[in-house]
Amino acid sequence: MSIALELAKRITSMKYDDLPAEAIKWAKISFVDTIACALAGADEKGPRIAEKALSFGGKTGGNCVIWGTNRRTVPLDAASINGTTVHALDYDDCSNSLAGHPSAALLPASIALGEELKASGRDIILAYVTGFEAQSKVAHAVHLHHYEKGWHPTSTIGIFGATAACARLLKLDAEQTATALAIACSLSSGVKANFGTMTKPLHAGECTRNGMYAALLAKEGFTACPDAFEHKHGFFEVFNGAGNYNAANALATWCDPYEVLAPGVGLKQYPCCGSTHSAIDAMISVRDQHKLRPDQVVKIESITHDRALAHTDRPFPRSTLDAKFSVQYCVARALMHGDVTFEHFEGKAYNDPEVQKLLKIIETRPFAHQPKGMYEHFHGEVTVTMKDGQRLSARVEQPLRGPKNSAPPDRLESKFRDCAAKALVPGSIQELYDTLQSVETVKDIREVTNLMAESVKSRQSSKAKAVSMA
Repeated sequence: MSIALELAKRITSMKYDDLPAEAIKWAKISFVDTIACALAGADEKGPRIAEKALSFGGKTGGNCVIWGTNRRTVPLDAASINGTTVHALDYDDCSNSLAGHPSAALLPASIALGEELKASGRDIILAYVTGFEAQSKVAHAVHLHHYEKGWHPTSTIGIFGATAACARLLKLDAEQTATALAIACSLSSGVKANFGTMTKPLHAGECTRNGMYAALLAKEGFTACPDAFEHKHGFFEVFNGAGNYNAANALATWCDPYEVLAPGVGLKQYPCCGSTHSAIDAMISVRDQHKLRPDQVVKIESITHDRALAHTDRPFPRSTLDAKFSVQYCVARALMHGDVTFEHFEGKAYNDPEVQKLLKIIETRPFAHQPKGMYEHFHGEVTVTMKDGQRLSARVEQPLRGPKNSAPPDRLESKFRDCAAKALVPGSIQELYDTLQSVETVKDIREVTNLMAESVKSRQSSKAKAVSMA
């Protein structure tokens, strides 16, 4: 039995009319959230370096919008740049099944390819739900060992979601889709050593690009080993090693329930690593309940899963990207402000003297009795010791917002507006939000991307006009 072919049969059987209304709803929410994160990250240095590198030699032009700009390029480059942009601020959604960021791996490739193919909003939704299901099933086969070994699943597993989504858009048959998945086994990469640097968001850019590349190669007749997952030198053995995976999980319970709904997407409320969010929420809870001020506190204990601490125990961050992965820094900001916002990761904010004082009194440790499952990865607790000796605590089980604990609609819209304001002229934000809210009615996805590009163009024109008048 070829696992790639069995997955491919499931992928090619997916139809939009079979999707439950809730799956469509959450796909659309993910569209809104992902575009928002890209618009917020459009001016970040990492994506702009990636764009410059890809244009080396003078290559310009194409049909696909580079999100947050009015520039265009070819589909593969658009997927790479836009994927990097989506993940640049680490504000994009998460998935417990994937143990990574599902939409950053799926949507940049789906939309760029969709622009080239003039795909409809319904086509993109189907590609998204299909890709979400495919990447989650591969993840079930390799976790938790895969994550703990040091692979970055957003990239190493997300590529299979991007491949499945693009194969669906290209209308590949089962054999072609299986070949695309097998090709993707060789294009998979990404190590957690690069967390806290520009290379982490590059992981998202390259996995979404390579997923499209694998599908396009298969469409043209490229070849690959049919058993690339289960072969003795295949994906499972090489990435996880013997005895550290369960290949049968990749084929179990397809769409029963849909992974996009259970456990579903987790939307971030703060622009930093998701593994810090439970501690942030717990700190804000204690702060608000007891009206705490930093000068009343002599010690803070942050307790999270050791799986999270492996990449968030950073007592004194050395850059803005490093600060996004410092649970100590994020907890300090939560105590100081009752929130964690964009401004806390800009310039030299991490060197703020008041923050530095708090960092010296924050201790981290893992839970004494570790939760076993992947879904407990985000549990967190904070205990604050006051000057008078009083100890105050709060515990948070699940900080990320998804199908089981939805954020209020106005919170989602507020996040979109805050993010979009960084790239678009104010008058266009509502129109783009409304269009994304009804993306299933869009006949050509270029209606969405053209609107994004035109909004940036008018903003840039306004700036140029203001400069000339001065």
